[in-house]
Amino acid sequence: MNMVSTPGLATAFPTPIATTTLRTSKATLHPRHSCFKSLITTSLRALQSHAPGFSQVSELPDITWDNVGFNNPMTTDYMFTMKCSEDGYFCDGGLQRFGKIELNPAACVLNYGQGVIEELKAYKKLDNSIVLFRPEENGLRMRMGAERMCMPAPTVEQFMEAVKLTVLANRRWVPPPNKGFLHIKPVLMGNGPVLSVKPAPEFTFLIYATSMGNNFKEGLQPINLVVENKIHRAVPGGVGSVNAIGNYAPVLKAQVEAKANGFCDVLYLDSVHKKYVEQTSTANIFLVKDKIISTPALEGTVLPGVTRKSIIEIAQSQGYQVEERPVSIEELLEADEVFCTRNAVCLSPIGSITYMGKRVSYQETGLGGVSEQLYQALSNIQMGLAEDNRGWTVTLK
Repeated sequence: MNMVSTPGLATAFPTPIATTTLRTSKATLHPRHSCFKSLITTSLRALQSHAPGFSQVSELPDITWDNVGFNNPMTTDYMFTMKCSEDGYFCDGGLQRFGKIELNPAACVLNYGQGVIEELKAYKKLDNSIVLFRPEENGLRMRMGAERMCMPAPTVEQFMEAVKLTVLANRRWVPPPNKGFLHIKPVLMGNGPVLSVKPAPEFTFLIYATSMGNNFKEGLQPINLVVENKIHRAVPGGVGSVNAIGNYAPVLKAQVEAKANGFCDVLYLDSVHKKYVEQTSTANIFLVKDKIISTPALEGTVLPGVTRKSIIEIAQSQGYQVEERPVSIEELLEADEVFCTRNAVCLSPIGSITYMGKRVSYQETGLGGVSEQLYQALSNIQMGLAEDNRGWTVTLK
C-alpha cells in the first residue's frame, strides 16, 4: 500500500487527478457552473471504475480502530483542491493525492490568519453505503464565515459535491460500522501573498480527511470543566461566531493549563460582564432545569454549531421547551443537568464545573436523563441507524 507523508509546507500542489470546473460568486452563478454536476459525475464514475489516476488498494492493513484519533491521525489517499480565479470565481477543482502543499511565506493565511475551517463526519453502514450528516449546513456556515473574513467562497452545491467526491475517493478509510467515522476537514484560506493587512489576492478551497476510531470516551463519560475568568474566547464585534482559524490558538494557554490541572476543557464567560456563559474551546453548552433546556443565544460571540442546531430541533420535536438566551454562570451551577455539543463527539455530558475554586458536580456515571435521550436520537440519525424523517442525511453508495 502506498502511504503519503504528513502534510507540510514543502511541495507544490500536484496536478489534480480529476478536475471539475466549478464557479461561483457572492450573488449569482457563473454560466460555467451549469457543467458542474456532469463533471462531478464523470469523476465519480472514474472512481467507481478505478480509472487511471484513481488506483486504490482495496484492503487496508489490520487496524486497531480504537487507537486512531486526533492525537494519532492517519493519512488517507486523496484530498480535494479548488482555487479562486482573479474574477472571484472558484474553478478547476479536483482530486489529487494526499500530500504536502506549498504556501508563499507572505501568504495572508500565514501572516494575518485569513481563513475559515469546517468539519464533518461520514459513517459506514452495514450495507457498505456511507452517510453524511447535514453537509449543506457546513457549506452555509463556511459562506457566512467567508463573508465576515472578506473571502469569496464556494457555493453550497460546490461544497457538498466536493465533500462527496473526497469521501468516495477515501471510502476505504471510513471505519467499519460501529468502529468510528471519517473526519472531513474543509479549509478555505487566503493563500495569496500580501505585505500589508488586506484580503489575499488568491484563495484556495481544500478538503482532506482522516479516520477516527471510537476513542472518544469523553463522549460517553462525564467531562469536567473549569470556568476561565481572565482569558476570553471572543469579544463583541469580533469573529467568535465564525469558524475562523485564528479563534483557536488564543485559547491554547487556558486549555493547556486546565488539562494540566485535571480538567477536560475550559468554559468561557462573556468579556463584558464576565458572568454569562458562552461556550467551551470547541463546543456549545446546554443546561437542563425543570425540564426546560437553555443554551446561550447566538449574539456574535458563540459559534452556531451544526450539532447545536440539530439538538435544539430534536429536543423541540420531543416536547421540550428550548430557550436561546443569556445564561449566567449562577444558573449553570444550579442546573439539574449540563451537556455540550460538538461535531466530533456529538454530545458530552458534563460531570462537574469548577468556578472560582468551587466544584459543582452533576452526575457520576455516563449519559443519563435528557442528555442520553438527545444523544441517542441524534447519533442514531448520524450513523444511519434510525430513519431520517428530516432530510438531514446524504447517503453515498
